Parts: sequence; structure tokens; C-alpha cells
Amino acid sequence: MDKKLSFTEHLGELRQRIVVALIAVIISFSVCFYYSEDIFRLLTLPLHNTLKFSLEMPFVTLKDTGNNLVLVFLAPAEALWMHLKLSLVVAIIISSPVIFYEIWKFVTPGLLTKEKKYVLPVVIVTTFLFLLGSLFCFIIVLPFAINFLLTYKTESIKPMLSVGNYIDFCLKFIIAFGVIFELPVAIVFLTKMGIVTIDFLAKNRKYAVLIAFIIAAALTPTPDAFNQTLMALPIILLYEAGIWASRILNLKQKGKKDDKIEQKND
Repeated sequence: MDKKLSFTEHLGELRQRIVVALIAVIISFSVCFYYSEDIFRLLTLPLHNTLKFSLEMPFVTLKDTGNNLVLVFLAPAEALWMHLKLSLVVAIIISSPVIFYEIWKFVTPGLLTKEKKYVLPVVIVTTFLFLLGSLFCFIIVLPFAINFLLTYKTESIKPMLSVGNYIDFCLKFIIAFGVIFELPVAIVFLTKMGIVTIDFLAKNRKYAVLIAFIIAAALTPTPDAFNQTLMALPIILLYEAGIWASRILNLKQKGKKDDKIEQKND
């Protein structure tokens, strides 16, 4: 049986978890800042390239947009701040396994013994989904979004992008999609806590689809239905994945309860 911690001990443990997470971020930040120019060049790929989908092989190709746009900085310290901000966000993404692990380890004492075995799988799934969402945004969303915004009704004007604004735009999108891809974990957590039921989520699936398209319309600046569907489809699939994961865990829990009842009857 786990020893119950006092409020002061909880604060001490929280501080320890935060310190470990900060050390991971600081180490990652040092490495990222050293390679910040390479990371920056990687992040500018959507500025000059976009994805082209086809029904024939190859189905997806990288197309050069042909624009010779050069990013500029409008203040003496803007370039430096851009490298610092970029390095910090990438460091947090790289350190996300450690951050998620420390969060779940802090929550673990409040869980039942049988629930603690799910901590490591949850950390792995949470990290994987966050990285998958960030990668999906970088590969799919950003090329479409940037290409549309730079070409829609801009025939009579010339774009001149600040490097700080461009990096902010990209990082906000990447982090947003990383968080959105945590939807299955959030659904499983809500069902386990009893806040919502699996039947409720399944019956209101049509509203979830509507919300997914609203989110896609907000995140995707392109007005055509194809690109909005491209953004909404992963959200819908994540919603369904959360429902199925909740059902599987619920069936396992129910099966264990039935086994215990049979053992008592015997």
C-alpha cells in the first residue's frame, strides 16, 4: 500500500518533477540553439514548397512554389529572439517524453495500484500523438496555409515577411496540432473519470464531425472543401480512436470484475 503524502511532501515532489523537466528542456535548448540555423532552414521549407496530391503514382510530390521571398528582420534583436524562441519551442517538443513522464509520475500517487501500470503506455502514446500532430502540421498544413496566404488576392502587392512573425505563425500552428492530436488521450481520461460516457460520445458523433469541420475551417485558411476535409479527417479519426480505446479499456475492466465475482461465487 502506498504511503499517503502530506501537502508539504506533495509540493516537494512537484518541485522535483518540475526541476527534472526543466533540466531536460535546458539540455535540449542548448543543443537546439547550437543547431538553430539548421532548424530555421528546415522551418522555411513550407515557405518555398507545397505538397501536390495526385491520383497517380507518386500520389504526393513536393512542388516548388517558385517564389523568391526572403525573410527580413525589422529590429536589431529580432533575429536573435527568433533563434531563442525557435530553440526553446523545439527543445520543449524534444523534451516532451520527459515532461509527460514527470507529469504522470506526479499524478501516479493518486491512482489505484491497478491503474499505475498504465502510466508508461500513456506517456508513450501521449508523446507519440503530440509528435505526430506536430509532424502532420509541418508536412501537410503549413505548406497549404502559407502558399494560400501568400497568393490569395496578392497580385498587386508584394509580400515582405518578418522572420519573427513567420516563425511565430509556424510554431503556433505546430503546437496547436500537437495539442489537437491528444484528443484520444483526453477522451479516455474523461470517460475513466466518469465526466462523459462512451454512449454519449457515440450518440453525438455527428456533432463531433461538425465541430471537427469548424476547427478545420478556423485552422485552414484555404476556402476549398478538399483542404478543410484534409484537416477535419484526422480530428474525426482521433475522436473515433478515443471512443474505441475507451471501449477496449472498459471491456477489460468489466472482464476483470466478472472474473472476481466468479471467483467469489466459487
